[in-house]
Amino acid sequence: MGELTLYKDNDEGNTVISNCFIDHYLADANDAQIKVYLYLLRMMSANKATSVSDLADKFNHTEKDVCRALRYWEQKGLLSLDYDSNGNLKGIRMLSPHSTAVSDSFTPFVTLMPVGIKSSSTPEVTSKDESSSSESSSSYIKRNYSLDELKSFKNRDDTSQILFIAEQYLKKTLSANDIRSILFITDTLHFSQDLIDYLLQYCVQRGKKDFRYIEKVAISWAEEHITTPKEAQEYAGRYEKNVYTIMNALGKTAAPTPREIDYIHRWNNDFSQDMILEACERTVLATDKHRFEYADKILDNWKNAGVRHKEDLAAADSNYRKMKSSPKKSQTNMFHQFTQNDYDFDALEQKLLSRK
Repeated sequence: MGELTLYKDNDEGNTVISNCFIDHYLADANDAQIKVYLYLLRMMSANKATSVSDLADKFNHTEKDVCRALRYWEQKGLLSLDYDSNGNLKGIRMLSPHSTAVSDSFTPFVTLMPVGIKSSSTPEVTSKDESSSSESSSSYIKRNYSLDELKSFKNRDDTSQILFIAEQYLKKTLSANDIRSILFITDTLHFSQDLIDYLLQYCVQRGKKDFRYIEKVAISWAEEHITTPKEAQEYAGRYEKNVYTIMNALGKTAAPTPREIDYIHRWNNDFSQDMILEACERTVLATDKHRFEYADKILDNWKNAGVRHKEDLAAADSNYRKMKSSPKKSQTNMFHQFTQNDYDFDALEQKLLSRK
């Protein structure tokens, strides 16, 4: 038989992966780290740009997961992260697994959004939203279950079924961390199998298959003392209606981001919906940018002033107008910082003459 000629049906391109990477780096990396690295190689080979948020959306990870993966590969010497003067990630240099030398003439292939990942020398600041979120869930702490505990949990008759259902919903084999999440939901949050089943359905239907997101939803349900799928369904219906009512009031038509949901969750803890909608209306009239931050400032001022109901707003607005209309004090400078005294210059003159 003669030689065969091979034909290619398409020209979709190829991404080359170093054998050194497969032999020496692949085994120690976790799922997120591998996905991030391979996707960066794919973007480089196609000469395309990406961002931290794009990577997070692509693989259903959080942006912090992506940032941790980037730092991991930087520590391994497979890439170098370029930062601007403010410590924000602006580019990535892909390095050969055979050599970690960085060429001075190398141009980063990817430009990232300025709020991506901070350099290790820049202190990480916890936002108000993150701190309030961590406080709200502090009563439900996920401990580090041992491998023996995971094995025992998997072998239990009452849990093997829910693990199988989870794999069917998520369309993947559960990792040890995934099983830890389900054990946490069962052991600490005390969810029944029916409630876990509904929880998984709820999250998957919304395109969320990451267990960090699933845990957050589970914790929010536990804080509301939800114990049955029916209660969860009723709560989810009220919650979603509330969220999208506020989104619409701020002129937002897209699905809320996690940060926006954190804002709404915090507002709902402090105010009734009519107060929140009042703040949203004032925000829309005042600005078309950064509306969540603007509305949050309004509500924060009301909270500090003790304004909790709409009937309190008239007095608060009146006080604000009076404060704005009151004459401003003259601006002080170095010549206005002395105590001004009223002297009787005639009496002083007579006193001086009498001494002569």
